[in-house]
Amino acid sequence: MADEQQSGPNGMQDQQPPKPVFFFDIDNCLYPKSAKVHDLMAQLIDEYFVKHLSIPWNEAVRLHKEYYQSYGLAIEGLVRHHQIDPLEYNAVVDDALPLEGIITPRPELKKLLEDIDRSKVKLWLFTNAYVNHAKRVIKLLEVEEYFDGVTYCDYGKIPLTCKPQPEMYAKAMKEAGVDRHEDCYFVDDSYLNCKKAQELGWTTVHLVEDGVTPPKIPASKYQIRHLEQLRSVFPQFFKKGAEYSG
Repeated sequence: MADEQQSGPNGMQDQQPPKPVFFFDIDNCLYPKSAKVHDLMAQLIDEYFVKHLSIPWNEAVRLHKEYYQSYGLAIEGLVRHHQIDPLEYNAVVDDALPLEGIITPRPELKKLLEDIDRSKVKLWLFTNAYVNHAKRVIKLLEVEEYFDGVTYCDYGKIPLTCKPQPEMYAKAMKEAGVDRHEDCYFVDDSYLNCKKAQELGWTTVHLVEDGVTPPKIPASKYQIRHLEQLRSVFPQFFKKGAEYSG
């Protein structure tokens, strides 16, 4: 990922007003749901529940769903209620996903990111995955160069902090170097994550892909069908002439 810091003529970092930060979720956001990575992950998670909790498959599926809805991550429920080792979980779930050949470079994504004027806004990744998975995905998408950093769920620290916990958004702000909530922009496919970001004062966009039923009550002020629509929602962040034409 790019290193944004610049130095002045005397080797000192230029004192410039902090830029707003645009936070991008990774999974089912930078690549589409149709890649079915989520389905592959759900299978591995359910298998983990069955093996490590010694429960039937139907109970594993139910508990997986319950923990996801309650905490934002299945692993949060596993750590909280069953004291599993999150790094061991990561090794047999996230790291075991056969992403090569499933996630591939997307020219339209690269063009979108290229067209953002990074003199006006900092781009930052914001994921509930562990850092291994985050780096693996953006490498396969070939978009590492467009982002200045990543905030991830640190499986090595207990208790876990993840979206939609308010502490996770505070962590992201601190790591991205932004102090004001009104300087935070965010896109995610998760209703819960977008709803919480909106409540905290972030300018939030809920990505609801074509084929996905929109929520009856919007999660946030903005709702889009594909990332290209960010050009029309936030034209101030795009280079001149890079407006949305779809």
